[in-house]
Amino acid sequence: MEVLVTGGLGYIGSVLVPLLAGDGRVDRVVVMDDESTGSPRALKGALDGAVDFRRGDVREYGDVENAMRDCGTVIHLAAITGAASTHDRREETFVINRDGTENVLTAAGKLDVDNVVFASSCNLYGRAASRDLDETVEPDPINPYAETKLAGERLLREATGEFGFDGTALRMATNYGDAPGVRFNLVVNTFVFRALTGRPLTVYGDGSNWRPFIHVRDAARAYARAALDPDAWDHLVYNVGANDANYRIAEVAEAVSEEVAPVDVTYLEDEHPGPSYHVDFDRIGETGYGTEWTLREGIRDLAAAFRN
Repeated sequence: MEVLVTGGLGYIGSVLVPLLAGDGRVDRVVVMDDESTGSPRALKGALDGAVDFRRGDVREYGDVENAMRDCGTVIHLAAITGAASTHDRREETFVINRDGTENVLTAAGKLDVDNVVFASSCNLYGRAASRDLDETVEPDPINPYAETKLAGERLLREATGEFGFDGTALRMATNYGDAPGVRFNLVVNTFVFRALTGRPLTVYGDGSNWRPFIHVRDAARAYARAALDPDAWDHLVYNVGANDANYRIAEVAEAVSEEVAPVDVTYLEDEHPGPSYHVDFDRIGETGYGTEWTLREGIRDLAAAFRN
């Protein structure tokens, strides 16, 4: 099996690529990335005979097709991330996230790819009043990032019907935890760094908004499983996370303060708190997948990585 990972220098890619390369079913991993946000350090220790790198941009169809050639499986991670920041980058977000996904799916159809796994997000549920949101709930995206992820899911559904390949969209919970390409525009990671440096944790709103969380290594395992064993994934869309990993943001701040260092928590109640969604993850359990990390374990591990 030969697998293409777009955006493979990113946060999840930095864990996923070596995971794939070390799997006996995989002969070669092709990483395509434009290096605009991801760093080559993400592949440190992974560039052996099983991993190839292609510098390319998902906005350029030729780059996508050239990287995908001879690959039977595609994991499409490349995207503008950081939901809040996309309000100021709406046009760019649509060109990269939506149009780039269309390029990937078109190339997959042309090259007779067997399986495409698309990185979607639970962020597309928006600000939901109800709890335990499953995959049958109508999404309500409230930022360009979420809008483009929903558009990508629709493109994937159309492409699987037109081209006949397997397709899976993984609506990922909010990532956290240590990784070679660790990001710090994510709430848990930002809180851990602030606590380590003796600064207060800033919470927008009153901290009552819900968010599901998943360790980046559990996220990478989900992508690998959907890519390498598509027969176990019967649905097009899966929420990815764990039912007991839905937390209010105030609870996350409390956990970081207890696990890392006691710091003050500042609530900016006049500021918009962003999305709030409490998600059900029963469907993904049917595939045999389950998470391994708890939030507090991930917090302690990330803090230890800084201290050591």
